[in-house]
Amino acid sequence: MRFIGSVIEKLQRHPKRIVFPEGTEPRVLQAARQFYSLRLGVPILLGDRTRIKEAAERLNVPLEGVRIINPEESEELDNFARRFELVRRYKGVKEQEAREAMLKPNYFGAMMVAMHQADGLVSGTNEITGSVLRPLFQIIKVAPQQTTASSCMVMEVQDTRFGENGVMFMADCGVIPDPTVDQLADIAVSTAELARQLLGKRPRVALLSFSTKGSATHPSIGKVQAATALAEKKAREKGIEADFDGELQVDAALVPEIAARKLPDSKVAGHANVLIFPDLNSGNIASKLIQHVARANAYGQILLGLDRPAADVSRGSNAHDILGVAAIVGVQAVEYTKLYPGAGQKLPGE
Repeated sequence: MRFIGSVIEKLQRHPKRIVFPEGTEPRVLQAARQFYSLRLGVPILLGDRTRIKEAAERLNVPLEGVRIINPEESEELDNFARRFELVRRYKGVKEQEAREAMLKPNYFGAMMVAMHQADGLVSGTNEITGSVLRPLFQIIKVAPQQTTASSCMVMEVQDTRFGENGVMFMADCGVIPDPTVDQLADIAVSTAELARQLLGKRPRVALLSFSTKGSATHPSIGKVQAATALAEKKAREKGIEADFDGELQVDAALVPEIAARKLPDSKVAGHANVLIFPDLNSGNIASKLIQHVARANAYGQILLGLDRPAADVSRGSNAHDILGVAAIVGVQAVEYTKLYPGAGQKLPGE
């Protein structure tokens, strides 16, 4: 709670509107209520109004301050469908198909964010990742000057010796199965930017491998080495103050005593607060191991590189996790153009 408490305090100064497409889900209802109670902004639930109210009554969750929108009854449905038809015209999407898409809460919610009717989106408690990402990639797409959309987990462990007072940013744990050198560098830079925004501290970014500085040889190690150099170059060109090092084994990245033996002169080794994984297998496995074995607070997946803020939460998330993710997405929205210059300026179809 140390970390998420600081995020909540930031958002209380600049409340935002977060849309939750899974409006009848009990965990979402509880998180939405907490979001409003903590004065973080306006939670927007999508779905049938009667079913949402019945679900809230069963949980004894008041809906004061919570906005409910049924896409089927929304006055924006026709406008959203036209916008989606324009966005997908090159795929041959026609009026009826566009309307059917907009009746789906994840599509409607993505369009709300794209049209500035909400500041961010949080979904995924009952959906597979593809069902959440597909509408976002079709409607919101990547931000200007960005070529890579990825994701990040924010992990808070009990042992404050690790990361930044126990907080670590881990990527990519949810989107790109086997990133190229360029994509891996983009993931490292985007995650460093988010860490800087949320922590207010200099990111120390470790690009991970099963090797530390040539202790083994394999083509995958060369990819991490090249991505490290490219990430440093991209960060420098963007004026991002961060330290990068790789390839590093995870113990060399996190444990000062081991780093002192392996890399005594590294600014990152032993003190990394951002961990970049070489592929989705390692990132997803590691994040879930830490969450469940170390009983860490896990907030994610926070999506990176999109034109608007959004997150795809795990189906295993509880109400506290969802609230934390919503707060992070809200804080992202406060200064999103600092993360991604030019983001949010174009509406769908323009």
